[in-house]
Amino acid sequence: MFLNFLSDLGSNITPTRNFNLLYIILDSLFIVGFLVLLILKKRYLTTIFAVAGGILYFIVDYGYFYLISGSRVVSIDGIVQDNLYTALVLLWMSLSYGITNFAFIWLCLSKDKYLKYWLILIIGWWLIIPSVTAMGGANNIQTFRTTNQYHGAMAIILLVGYIGIIVYSLFTKKKLINILWLLLIGISVQFCWEAALLVNGIRPLNENSLQTLILNSLIETNLGMPYIYLIYLAITSKYNEDLSINSLLIRENKESSNK
Repeated sequence: MFLNFLSDLGSNITPTRNFNLLYIILDSLFIVGFLVLLILKKRYLTTIFAVAGGILYFIVDYGYFYLISGSRVVSIDGIVQDNLYTALVLLWMSLSYGITNFAFIWLCLSKDKYLKYWLILIIGWWLIIPSVTAMGGANNIQTFRTTNQYHGAMAIILLVGYIGIIVYSLFTKKKLINILWLLLIGISVQFCWEAALLVNGIRPLNENSLQTLILNSLIETNLGMPYIYLIYLAITSKYNEDLSINSLLIRENKESSNK
């Protein structure tokens, strides 16, 4: 019943974005600069995870939403684009939001000491860039996708992940997982850029805007948080942020060799 409810709720949602070429150019420069800044600050794990997130977004957006389900459409000046131009636009869009979203998540999970500055940089860019790129002319590039085809499946992935974490927390004697923290990260990262798109007119304001904002924020990025957290725990148990070996792992290996 719950999945049917989500399917019915999502059937009215067609997430749409309108932007211009200047938006793509400036945002691409920002993403490169952001990655360079992460590397200069030796946030190597964050950088790797962020780039992997961008690649994952592209695989899902182009591979599934466009090629398999046919729910993604890209048009320029009202003309629907072929595979090449669609792939190029989706590559930029996936890398842009994939890199910033996954960096946002990793930095929050690690509780980076400069977390507030990283978040101000990311969210501030999302809010400011549309105003700057308005000087580049009309938003003649449009992307949209229908959502009723997959929100039910997304809800299943979300429920399985969080139920698994809840069951684990109920029976483990180890340190409990802060589920509310995971929910806050998963919901807030999507909400921040969805809201930025909406208030700046990149995503059109219509009767379904609030529904799109709420439903996407609750599900789309949040569904991956339980699994991302497990990946985070697995990686950080072996490596530090600068890719050096975790000192705890070194100590355990020494103790094992001395036995």
